[in-house]
Amino acid sequence: MNERVKMIDKGLDLSIFAQCDLLLVSRSVFYYKPKNRSDDTVIANLISEIYRQFPVYGYRRIHAILRRDGHRINRKCVLRLMRLLNLKAIYPCPKTTQRNREHSVFPYLLKDLKIMKPHQVWQVDITYLRTDAGFIYLTALIDVFSRYIVGWFLSNTLDSYSCLQAMERALKEHKTPDITNSDQGSQFTGQQWIEFLTLMNIKISMCGAGRSNDNAFIERLWRTIKYEFLFLEGARNVADYKRLIPIFVTWYNNERPHQSLKYQTPAKMLKKYWKYVYEKNRHCDNVIII
Repeated sequence: MNERVKMIDKGLDLSIFAQCDLLLVSRSVFYYKPKNRSDDTVIANLISEIYRQFPVYGYRRIHAILRRDGHRINRKCVLRLMRLLNLKAIYPCPKTTQRNREHSVFPYLLKDLKIMKPHQVWQVDITYLRTDAGFIYLTALIDVFSRYIVGWFLSNTLDSYSCLQAMERALKEHKTPDITNSDQGSQFTGQQWIEFLTLMNIKISMCGAGRSNDNAFIERLWRTIKYEFLFLEGARNVADYKRLIPIFVTWYNNERPHQSLKYQTPAKMLKKYWKYVYEKNRHCDNVIII
């Protein structure tokens, strides 16, 4: 092919089109000019620098920055170089719930269940929190009766360890729940989580597939912590979250009024319930049985 391309002469009366046609050479091959590979090195270095500062940027946004700075380059080239450099934008997964098909799934136990006391049902879930360098994950457990946050744990990995740590923290400070409800994520269907709850005589309940409303109370907690607190406080890194989350939990449990609790706080709900139990038991102790 290269030899035939060399036979094409722009000085002949015969047009380039006709010469290419006679020699069975594509005109694009004739007009192609080999690219200086050093240009790739320069662009690759620029891409690396942009990615270092903004690891959440994908190839489209990096391409826009390069074009804005005067570099004539197309998106395909940026994508190719990012793949060669093994660079990929950090972004949240569509969901934190990733089910393992080999794990067992437990039935949903909360349908038509009347929740009449604290620690009758806990709900547990995981959410992601954005940082300048990517994401970290927050696991929390909430008491359905009082909406009280009973335990939480912050982790940079999405695994069952963080869930167990949050549960162990909760059990150190609170009564063992009758039921714990979760989604069908692999963290909650895995052997470690199931064995631990079984050992503690806690009934296991799981939401139906695609039914986020089955875990509605803790889903509302995620909205509250992100939009009523962390975003307003400007949390940007792990240190910020480690400092702010304990403050949020104290505020949420003791100061934030809940509309569903008739504008009482979770701590007030617990206090009222245990006061009622105490008064009831004291009354029963004073009864003289004949």
